[in-house]
Amino acid sequence: MRAIVCERFGGPEAVALHDDWPEPEAGPGEVKVKIAARAVQYVDVLMVAGKYQFRPEPPFVPGGEAAGEIVAVGEGVVGVKVGDKVMSRHSPGAFAEYGVCPASEIAPVPKAFSMEQAAGFRSAYTTAYHALIQRGHMLAGETLVVLGAAGGIGLAAIQMGKALGARVIAVASTEEKRKATLAAGADFAIDYGPPTEGNPGRFRETIKEMTDGKGADVFWDPLGGWAFEECTRCINWGGRILILGFLAGAPALAKTNHLLIKGASAVGCRVGGVSEFQPELARQNVDALIEMANAGKLDPLVTAVLPLAEADKALQMLIDRTAIGKVVLT
Repeated sequence: MRAIVCERFGGPEAVALHDDWPEPEAGPGEVKVKIAARAVQYVDVLMVAGKYQFRPEPPFVPGGEAAGEIVAVGEGVVGVKVGDKVMSRHSPGAFAEYGVCPASEIAPVPKAFSMEQAAGFRSAYTTAYHALIQRGHMLAGETLVVLGAAGGIGLAAIQMGKALGARVIAVASTEEKRKATLAAGADFAIDYGPPTEGNPGRFRETIKEMTDGKGADVFWDPLGGWAFEECTRCINWGGRILILGFLAGAPALAKTNHLLIKGASAVGCRVGGVSEFQPELARQNVDALIEMANAGKLDPLVTAVLPLAEADKALQMLIDRTAIGKVVLT
């Protein structure tokens, strides 16, 4: 089969299209999926670079999330059949024409979704659901600030926040990205204004002005570094900072006195940990999201659809942070 193969650890240049990669077969408890669309995620960038916590040795097929049609069912699998349209999770192996995964890792495609939308739905929206509801305890009427708001997960956080009745302030670095966040449902969109030497920036002041001096209730922080400290400076009493990653370059060194004074919390949010330690809860979360999607409350944005052979370009888009919404390979 055709597949994108990571031939060595490195950047996007380390992947190449192979026309004769071995086609996988479904074993006991597994399903085989003819993949129609594959989401490209920053996890894939890290895995190709050999910098992710799970480190398969080259050569391997990257890609953790996809959507397609079941073409074979392994021994012992019940409840699904050949021909079902499903979202699938792979560890890894999605950047190929066919993929195999445990039957427990598939879910039906929401009825109004394209395959491209379905391909990147679960990782982004399960993260948003778990972080905002189960870790952030988001309440209707609270103010949510979403940093890195124009990425696939950021846009999911905006839509989830609005579904929960929050007032959402999106933070993004360009006018084009801010327009996308407003189209996704954000109430306001502002620039980062990261502090530099001699210039403290305007982030904290802007958030305070927009909240009548109280500060925001919940911060969605995939950046770390400078962003985390800025959030602690403009957080409301009892507020929560949701830690989702360190795209700003490094984990923050938390000044815990700011959290103490505001009675605030800094909360780690790792949706992979839910699947590992609370698999039943993970399944319930997916079921709830599919129900929300079928009710028209969620609408994933896919702005870049590239052919499988251009996986290197897709990975580079994530590295350069030019992507808005999801990047998908078909």
